[in-house]
Amino acid sequence: MIEETEHSLEAPTPRRSKGIYLLPNLVTLAALFGGFYAIVMAMNGRYDLATTAIFVAMVLDSLDGRIARLTHTQSAFGEQMDSLSDMVSFGAAPALVAYEWALRDLGRWGWIAAFVYCACAALRLARFNVNTHVVDKRYFQGLPSPAAAALVAGFIWLATDAGHTGDGLQWGLFALTLYAGLTMVTNVPFYSFKDLSLKKSVPFATLVLIALGIAIINIHPPVVLFVLFVLYGLSGYVVYAVRKAKGRPVSVVSTSTDEPDERGLHE
Repeated sequence: MIEETEHSLEAPTPRRSKGIYLLPNLVTLAALFGGFYAIVMAMNGRYDLATTAIFVAMVLDSLDGRIARLTHTQSAFGEQMDSLSDMVSFGAAPALVAYEWALRDLGRWGWIAAFVYCACAALRLARFNVNTHVVDKRYFQGLPSPAAAALVAGFIWLATDAGHTGDGLQWGLFALTLYAGLTMVTNVPFYSFKDLSLKKSVPFATLVLIALGIAIINIHPPVVLFVLFVLYGLSGYVVYAVRKAKGRPVSVVSTSTDEPDERGLHE
């Protein structure tokens, strides 16, 4: 009895606080810095560095999730950190860079276009977070925010590289900014490339094609990258039109039944 009393009076063992995985979150933090750096450079008139920083953030954003999966360090904290980083790097940064470069000259129309883009990026990221388990993983529901940022930043990078200061291109950037923003919140399917596994063996020709692709990009990065993302930004509407013409479902919400937790959701 005495032993039980003494034992009950002992202080409870303190619970260890759960830490965070360092490697993937460092990559996410670096992507966040890319977006922040882009904003600072735009404020200083260095649009070449601002747009390059957004593309670097894109590369880092594509790596953090893969690193987490390969090292088995996925976490809820990492997912939230990634979303917040994306909002800065692919939501706020492109909108502010575009506004500083040319949209400012359009007055209220300029900041309205920048805000619509930024708001759509936030809405797209929020929808992505809540629809993760019911969307066909082979496709994105709407244009992914990094690709939308690449359209806006790529246009500015290409124009800046050609020596333009934004004069005469305001309405072109206005239209592109609205297109990128509104396409993010559509239900148009965009191929996600998530079914490409790094763990599977590939034909030797695949490596040759990758090397050829890198060489082509290096011919003139601003032109090649902008063209590639324009084609990707239009590809979703092509897929939508083809599916519609064939009478197939155009929504990517639960169109796949490959996974047990998705069965019956689209009936």
